[in-house]
Amino acid sequence: MQPKRLLIVGHVPSANTQALRDAVERGACGPDVEGVGVDARSPFDTTPEHVLAADAIILGTTENLGYMSGALKDFFDRIYYPCLEAKQGLAYGLYIRAGHDGTGTRRGIETIVTGLRWRAVHEPLVCRGEFSEAFVPQCEELGLLMAAGLEAGVF
Repeated sequence: MQPKRLLIVGHVPSANTQALRDAVERGACGPDVEGVGVDARSPFDTTPEHVLAADAIILGTTENLGYMSGALKDFFDRIYYPCLEAKQGLAYGLYIRAGHDGTGTRRGIETIVTGLRWRAVHEPLVCRGEFSEAFVPQCEELGLLMAAGLEAGVF
C-alpha cells in the first residue's frame, strides 16, 4: 500500500522559523506515525506536482507587513490554477510566526485556501509576539496531529 503524503511548505528566513518548521517535520515523522511520507520544502522549491502528490499539507509563514510572506504568496501564485480542480478538499493546517497578532496573515491565507476549496483540519497556530521556545513544541504537536489524522484516515 502506498504511504499517504504530507507536504510541509514552510518559509524559513531565520533560525527561529527554521526551528519551527523542523519541529513540524519532527512531529509528523514521530515514532507513533507510520504509513505517512513527509516532504518538507521551501515555498520557492514547491511545485504544483508536489501539491498534486500530497494527501494533506501544512503551510508555514512569517507575518510580513500584516500579510503572509512573499515566498508563500509566490507558492500560491504558482500552484493555484494547476491544483484548483484536482485538489479540492485537500486537508490543510497552518502555522504563522507573527511578530504582531497574525490577523491579516491568517485572513490572507484563508481567502486563498477558500478559493482553492481546501479544508482546514486544525485551528491555525499563531505564534505571536517575541520568539519563545514554547512555540517549538506547539509546532511539533501540529505536525504530529496532522500526520496521525492522515494516517488514521480522519482526513
